[in-house]
Amino acid sequence: MSSPVSSPESSTAATAVPAGAKLTKREKQWIVYDVGNSAFVLLSTAVVPIYAKSLMPADGNIVSAWGYAQTIASLVIALLMPLLGSIADVQGMKIKFFLGFFGTGVVTCCAMALPLTWLPFLIVYVLATIGLNGSLTFYDSMLIDTTDNDRMDKVSSHGYGWGYVGSTIPFIACIALIFGGPSLLGWSTVACTRASFVITAVWWVAFTIPLLTSYRQVHYRATREHTCEAIHGTFTELAGTLRKLVKNKPLWMFMIAFFFYIDAVNTVISMSTSYGTQLGIDSTQLVVALLVTQFVAFPCAILYGRLAGRFGCKPMIMAAVVAYMCIVFFAAFFLRSAAQFWILAILVGMFQGGIQALSRSYYGKIIPKEHANEYYGLYDIFGKTASILGTFLVATTTSLTGNASLGVLSIAILLVVALVFLTLQKDPTRA
Repeated sequence: MSSPVSSPESSTAATAVPAGAKLTKREKQWIVYDVGNSAFVLLSTAVVPIYAKSLMPADGNIVSAWGYAQTIASLVIALLMPLLGSIADVQGMKIKFFLGFFGTGVVTCCAMALPLTWLPFLIVYVLATIGLNGSLTFYDSMLIDTTDNDRMDKVSSHGYGWGYVGSTIPFIACIALIFGGPSLLGWSTVACTRASFVITAVWWVAFTIPLLTSYRQVHYRATREHTCEAIHGTFTELAGTLRKLVKNKPLWMFMIAFFFYIDAVNTVISMSTSYGTQLGIDSTQLVVALLVTQFVAFPCAILYGRLAGRFGCKPMIMAAVVAYMCIVFFAAFFLRSAAQFWILAILVGMFQGGIQALSRSYYGKIIPKEHANEYYGLYDIFGKTASILGTFLVATTTSLTGNASLGVLSIAILLVVALVFLTLQKDPTRA
């Protein structure tokens, strides 16, 4: 079994910078990838479900189809990441795996612009989502090579915050093209929508370049010279990681809580537009409301990072879980009109970025740094398997009952379970 190693840069790569100091150049170069990939996330939330619905027969159920597409994409990532993550902990391998998944995401994002029927389109979308989520697993684990524990909350929150507001630039351009292109350019709405996929891919590439040219892996478990030995020992290392996780009660209790609450968060994000479409809310209202979500999420995500510095990371995560309970009940019992969807969008924007950013940074504080990719691989299993459960639950409940509101309501159970485990978990950062 290979021993944990740190590069000679480890004492200077994440140089001790005061927690309240401005972002360093290295931290900013890491943050901008959130600006790039979030453009695809926003497009996937606001435009892709509506476009997919337009490709389906009149009696097609986009909530079920979209739920199953998200489930398949999440399942693939959940199965791949632990093994690939363990191999990526070898010196220099993390950036290679990141590049592979990033490239897959960008190419298939462009491929979504091809003239496809609804099923092939959803298959290509699933591949693009796999590329995105795979790259995010390695990107998240790069946080520990970019900054130190005292600044993780701040840097992670800025990543999500700038991702939210930055993604609105290409999104506004795409929406302007979709709605204005037919009259100004003589293109059909379908052609303009397809062009928006290419615009998003170009934006994604442009804001990935700073990370690709600057990232250096500081923490790793084996050097390049021992790559073959490390790969052969991957399954042993993975089994060892699982044993260590079981013995670390605060860590596994957080992981279980994370499994349930991030399930709710991801499901609300991925299913919101399809749910609104199924309720008959106008597509323009859905898109503009989700755009407002991005602007609300920007200051709220950064504010969450600051509040974590004052009140602690875990208490702020718990506050967001409680807030999401209220959001789910509102969506299930009151969401029937465009105005109510706007309220939902604003509420989600207030807490979405905060809970995602603090989960990423809190986890980075309580895991062994030299095995970051192994642990972030497990983190992704919990996160993506949770997404499988949430979207499958909503899709199946909707299919069986014919009532999408009942599917949404089931998410509240997951949040209650998460809150119980968070309450019982002893916070290792407060020890």
